[in-house]
Amino acid sequence: MNRVKVAVFQEAKNGNNECGDSYFYRETENEFICALADGLGSGEFAKESSKIVIDIIKENYHSPVEELVKKCNEKLIGKRGTVLAILKIDYRSNNYSISSIGNVGVMTITGGNTRKRSVPNAGYLAGFNRKFKVVQEPLENEMNFVMYTDGVTSKELTERYFYEKDVERITKNFALKSKEKRKDDTTLIAIQYKHN
Repeated sequence: MNRVKVAVFQEAKNGNNECGDSYFYRETENEFICALADGLGSGEFAKESSKIVIDIIKENYHSPVEELVKKCNEKLIGKRGTVLAILKIDYRSNNYSISSIGNVGVMTITGGNTRKRSVPNAGYLAGFNRKFKVVQEPLENEMNFVMYTDGVTSKELTERYFYEKDVERITKNFALKSKEKRKDDTTLIAIQYKHN
């Protein structure tokens, strides 16, 4: 176990007490999962929707990514919608799966410093019946993953410190460069995978 290290930066939108983003991660003997949800809008009602989604994933984290997205979508009927990203690393098959819906993003950085942003599914989860694609790729021995909500700008994602191997340094550098008040709820999760 402990093939994965995680560091998180989170800050509410300027003027809000409550951040509308929620997240969850867990490593077991066979897998690692991380989910990041952003409730539409900001504040208390955004938090309610993002928390519903994360609670479902906590209860069902062993399920395949497609099934998790479906369960989350069903629970949001009549609620404010949510955008969501799920990353699942399967140690047995040596693959990782990503599904991102809306403007919650996932970026991969390989040991050879190749950086790639996954293309999200358009839209958001709000109980409508539709299919969302899941991308599955082979896992490399040393990889970093960065998950982020729309408070993180495209310009910030081009910074050199994202090539750091140490995830604590990534989130600390991001915090240092984020001195101004955030214009949106912001969550950045840096994940390092290393095969023992």
